[in-house]
Amino acid sequence: MSAVGAVSGVPRGGSVEDAFAEVAKAFEANFASGAEVGAAVCVYHRGRPVVNLWGGTASEDADDLWRPGTVSMLASPTKALVTVSALLLVERGLLELDTPVAEYWPEFAAGGKEHITLRMVLSHRSGVVCLDHAPITNEDMRAHTPIAEALAAARTEWEPDTAHGYHAITFGYLVSELVRRRTGLTVGRFFAREIAGPLGLDSYIGVPDPDAVHVATMFQSKAEDVMSGGDPGDAVPMLVELGKPESLTCRATISSMSLDPGFLDLTVEDPSYGGLSSARSLARLMALLIGEADGPRLIGPDLTAELSRVHASGPCRITMMNTAWSLGFMRGDSPVFPVSAGLDTAFGFDGANGTFTFADPVDGLSFAYVQNAGSPGLGKLDDRARGLVEAVYRSVGALR
Repeated sequence: MSAVGAVSGVPRGGSVEDAFAEVAKAFEANFASGAEVGAAVCVYHRGRPVVNLWGGTASEDADDLWRPGTVSMLASPTKALVTVSALLLVERGLLELDTPVAEYWPEFAAGGKEHITLRMVLSHRSGVVCLDHAPITNEDMRAHTPIAEALAAARTEWEPDTAHGYHAITFGYLVSELVRRRTGLTVGRFFAREIAGPLGLDSYIGVPDPDAVHVATMFQSKAEDVMSGGDPGDAVPMLVELGKPESLTCRATISSMSLDPGFLDLTVEDPSYGGLSSARSLARLMALLIGEADGPRLIGPDLTAELSRVHASGPCRITMMNTAWSLGFMRGDSPVFPVSAGLDTAFGFDGANGTFTFADPVDGLSFAYVQNAGSPGLGKLDDRARGLVEAVYRSVGALR
């Protein structure tokens, strides 16, 4: 492994194996272009960490340097942590993919939802995508129960299992209530006790003690600006729909939340968007879905195969773009998970704030990129992440 130091005046640290030097170059290029404030990238190959780089600052304070264990807001890739929790319960026999959710959670059967399964939820085919009848408040997030009650009362927006649409807000809370029904723990507490704690991961869905964790300050991205009431613009169809209060896109996102402006309480569980992780912990977590990585794999080969199998593809009713899903993870091909970047055999998650993670069982890869500069756009894989991903696959290609 080669050590990495400050380049062009920007402090950096970490190490990279010579065979993956392309990734270090791409990481440095992101800083050189001025696109980064602080960031980290980690890559596992065949169960070993081959890239572990960090650099820049965690806040506007020039002395607040990014550290190996600095955690950053994940946004949508929070759902990866939630999915892993659900799959671990499936592996243990406490949940079944094709058992109706209502068998674990009887109240959920209301409104014609009695046949919806965990598989439909994980593949974004359940149709339970809106909470605009009872938008989530700060108090609801702290209590959890009101959100579960709102989900039980919700109606489907299409016939379950006949189409797919990104469960942007509802996904984490649907799974969290299922986890609670089977274990007595919300998904954040389950993840901490059964996964992050035993593995020593700097990954959280709700941080017990924020003072004990080095948290990067996330600067406002295009997605956060829109969700806070900013002008969505009209660059892509999804943004047009976000500007229409009556649209399903708006109802499933902006209108399903009613949070106080500037609300940020790291101790509160937001299992759809509010997770935090360091790059090294997220990459290792993804590695444990496809093999061993300083610890035994979390799920068996049969479930890993389900993560590689496409369960839903085509037009997404929420994002207004073609997308593909396995069980809880994005698959290629879509603008946010493009095959053209090398991701044809991978599964993972893109964040609207620019964060990105994936695992590729064919090439034995796992990858995590976290940062705090935010993303200036929506609707495609962030250029910074794409450059890193392409560098990883070039490196692997050279090893073949």
